[in-house]
Amino acid sequence: MRVVFLAPAYPPEMIQYTRGLAEVGAEVYGVADTPQARLPAEVRQYLTGYLEVPRIMDEDDVIQRVSAWLRGKSIDRILANWEPLVILAARLREKYGMPGMSTDTVRGFRDKEIMKERVRAAGLRVPRSRRVRTEQETRAAAEEIGYPLILKPIAGAGSADTYRVTSQGELDAAIQKMRGIPEASCEEYVEGEEFTFDTVCIDGRPAYENVAAYLPKPIEMRSIEWISPVIITVRDMAQPKIAPGIELGRNVLRALRMGDGFTHMEWFLTPQGEAVFGEIACRPGGAHLVDQMNYTSDIDLFREWARVACWKSFEAVEPRKYNAAVIFKRAQGQGRITRILGLGDWLRAAGSWAVEEQLLRPGTPRRNWKQTLLSDGHVMVRHPDWDEAHRLSFLAATGIKMYAE
Repeated sequence: MRVVFLAPAYPPEMIQYTRGLAEVGAEVYGVADTPQARLPAEVRQYLTGYLEVPRIMDEDDVIQRVSAWLRGKSIDRILANWEPLVILAARLREKYGMPGMSTDTVRGFRDKEIMKERVRAAGLRVPRSRRVRTEQETRAAAEEIGYPLILKPIAGAGSADTYRVTSQGELDAAIQKMRGIPEASCEEYVEGEEFTFDTVCIDGRPAYENVAAYLPKPIEMRSIEWISPVIITVRDMAQPKIAPGIELGRNVLRALRMGDGFTHMEWFLTPQGEAVFGEIACRPGGAHLVDQMNYTSDIDLFREWARVACWKSFEAVEPRKYNAAVIFKRAQGQGRITRILGLGDWLRAAGSWAVEEQLLRPGTPRRNWKQTLLSDGHVMVRHPDWDEAHRLSFLAATGIKMYAE
């Protein structure tokens, strides 16, 4: 099994998917714009070959270079797990007649308006929305949809450049901030809780499913600096509360003709108990969500995804043992981290339920919290009981303090 894997080392979690491919018996040929000499040693050991290209986002150029590089080689799969590259992978598959989802199918997971049109056509509940390219179109859509509304890029990911708009003044400000965005989706704001529905699929049927709760909603995580975002996977997938979202997610997979691999969907649960579609991608969730899923069941989904992608087989035994939480921290102040308070107390309180601590250390520059949910590091905790997992999560959210100057 010979696999071309686009961007095998960036973002950094892609190294784990590269490892997974090698561990299930694939020869992995990486393609990226990272200079070969700067590839992390951790990923080099899993690569059979590597093509360095000038710009991985230049699809036409990459297709030409990959075509020349693969001349005379036999390749079985072309894969990508980083969202900006899923269309490129589909185009390459079509060029070589390889198994996998077509460009048209993948576009339904990438273009938020095509996505909503296809999900809506299947009779599923989708927020009212419009594609907008100009200020005039944006203002007309806002008048039609009404406030509050959400304005976000058509091909965005991770709530980047996403704004909740409640008034004409806020719309004016959002339009100015999105001047560099060529296309956006203007859509109805849905009141309620927000969850994920994550899968690893074989021929569109989930071999693995996960639900995680966002606390608070991602739009609030991305807009209020003092918040410590919390995400908790749900151990009990059979509980009635989330059943509508799981059913919705399975129907969305059918509507969009999902094939093999990861999906990451976001959905809303209204106060009336209605599940409303948010958006979906044909790639794994970021911000350590796959790590959380691994901690939930003590499995290795990096490897199981690879097994599915190569062999259409999912072998992990997956009893859900824990509710697994990640808590992202943001330092107060700007510049470099100077001190961390409360971490020792939290680690003692969490005991063996704490599974990771990856906070930036004093002397390290702060990350831009608006550009990455990872912020200034994270801790992870898991527990079989939801209430205790929730308590320990918010003990970290409120009790651990980071400072910078």
